[in-house]
Amino acid sequence: MNWLERIFDPSYLDLPRFLARPTDTGEDVSATVARILREVRDRGDEALFEYGRKFDGVSLARLGVSGEELANAGTLLPAALRQAIARARDNIRRFHEAQKPNDEHIETEPGIFCWRKSVPIEQVGIYVPGGSAPLFSTVLMLAVPATIAGCSRIILCTPPQSDGTIHPAILHAAYISGVTEVFAVGGAQAIGAMAWGTESIPKVDKIFGPGNRFVTEAKIQVSGSACAIDMPAGPSEVMVVIDHAADPAFAAADLLSQAEHGPDSQAILVVIADDLHAGDLLVDAVEHHLDNQLSRLGRRHLAVRSLGHSKAVIVTKPEQAVMVINSYGPEHLLLQSATAEVLAGYVRNAGSVFIGPWSCESAGDYASGTNHTLPTNGWARAYGGVSLDSYFKKITFQRLERKALCSLGPDIRIMAEAESLDAHAEAVRIRLSRNCEVST
Repeated sequence: MNWLERIFDPSYLDLPRFLARPTDTGEDVSATVARILREVRDRGDEALFEYGRKFDGVSLARLGVSGEELANAGTLLPAALRQAIARARDNIRRFHEAQKPNDEHIETEPGIFCWRKSVPIEQVGIYVPGGSAPLFSTVLMLAVPATIAGCSRIILCTPPQSDGTIHPAILHAAYISGVTEVFAVGGAQAIGAMAWGTESIPKVDKIFGPGNRFVTEAKIQVSGSACAIDMPAGPSEVMVVIDHAADPAFAAADLLSQAEHGPDSQAILVVIADDLHAGDLLVDAVEHHLDNQLSRLGRRHLAVRSLGHSKAVIVTKPEQAVMVINSYGPEHLLLQSATAEVLAGYVRNAGSVFIGPWSCESAGDYASGTNHTLPTNGWARAYGGVSLDSYFKKITFQRLERKALCSLGPDIRIMAEAESLDAHAEAVRIRLSRNCEVST
């Protein structure tokens, strides 16, 4: 079956139209989210319980998870899964510990000392999407660096299952990663609860985590007035770049690894070939494996809908592939061509890059150590993924000795007067008049 719409040797101007991300169904997401956020801000827990009944189909007695339930969740998991989660956590910890800030101290001129101090954000909120799969890996990705940074309070919100509980894998991952409180609340209402606080859920200073378009819109709205966010992170996406050296079965598997996330995910195949006909045949080979692998997927229905807006771009020159990559700015970029290392050097817009045939996107999603919370929807042009830096604020300090202000002060005063900021100039003048042998 022809799963991927194809474009041959596109121009730069063609790409935005051809590679457009999936759009809304026409629903007024912004207005819906604004209404939910307003209700949570005004009514607190009462609104959260109400939305739990409406959206999750559960009537909860309480929103929070007890410490005992959190600590005992691991006993409900197979030993092999506990060991896998622990190994992933350790790799994530190693990678993020290497990012600990080395705050700089500098004397810009004699007697002028400037430095920065990295201070942990005190209270952070983590959102873990629910739906058809327990994304416990997201807990590790967001809680481990928060713990390393030294955030004093790390809360987590995630939708409850149909029986009103939270999947034990999420709870266990939270417990071993340093999460301090867990709440069974999902959707835009969870974002509002963490942004403004309710009777049960504390207000946080910054919210982390991916979600659907309602969650993403909620994060954008609260970031304008209530708290900071990590980045706009919506439906998942992948771009796989191949040539004659690639294994088409690998490429198909990597495309499907994102397509199975949901119907609004997008998978893009980029083929570099000597001629367009050869490239067309490579796409055929990948689609053959898509057919075979789809039949074995438990989430086939989601992947099929995602493939409905997935694409294949066929180019004859590596520099065209670079143009496609940087124009699209993929969340995940997999380079499986013979020139993968060279191509990687030209990547400017991507969330995370996977080089070579053995660097499957699943490794980064789970256990290699890099963070899987990445910019989507083209935001890779301006944002990087979550890192240890995301959990710090940088405060600058300076100390000037008298001789330093006596030397620099006249220039500061000239600049302030040129901007008509008389009080700025006076703050310098009054010091120069008392402490310096300088004409005032």
